[in-house]
Amino acid sequence: MISLSKRAITFLALLSLIGIVSAQAPKIEEGFDCRVMPMPQPVATKDTVEVIEFFWYGCPHCYDFEPELSAWVKRQPKDVVFRRVPVAFRDDFMPHSQLFYALEAMGKGDALNEKVMYAMHKENKRLLNEKEIADWIASQGIDRNSFLATYRSFAVVSKARAAKQIAEAYRIDGAPTIVMQGKYLTSPSIAGTKAKSITVMDYLEDKIRKNKYKQ
Repeated sequence: MISLSKRAITFLALLSLIGIVSAQAPKIEEGFDCRVMPMPQPVATKDTVEVIEFFWYGCPHCYDFEPELSAWVKRQPKDVVFRRVPVAFRDDFMPHSQLFYALEAMGKGDALNEKVMYAMHKENKRLLNEKEIADWIASQGIDRNSFLATYRSFAVVSKARAAKQIAEAYRIDGAPTIVMQGKYLTSPSIAGTKAKSITVMDYLEDKIRKNKYKQ
């Protein structure tokens, strides 16, 4: 009968644990869990990990992904720069893009973006025209006239139009879509699940940082 020393038993136990962890860690495959864009887009700032979520207020998948994405954003270090870009796949969705930038201009985006999505997905509010949007905004305690002045402003309308052009440049064909460093693209539908897409984002973040933020 062969007897093992305590040191050998400990070593074998560690090997077994490493094997279990490796088996549990999901494998990330570029081309499947994430895609490399054929034409990378320039990043806005240097020495940072740029993360863009292309979303639409009316998208049920965006609403479903929001808790996981918000939790991910909150735990990121200072070198990660996150921003949202609204996508209008049809012209009649443009009011939602204007709403997003109007709230941003008024400093109300962080407080109301999730409430907008809740109103649309849980309270069946479409918010597809100026009156519906203004009525809902007023119900949130924001001055209607001040909001409408911002919503109709040249700056907000220009940003909404620019967002559509940005989405076209990135060739976004679905929402939510995450683009990292203007180059890597992933989403819950691409990765397979919300949890896997978050894992892919962590993987890409580490890769970008190891590459010294180069594209």
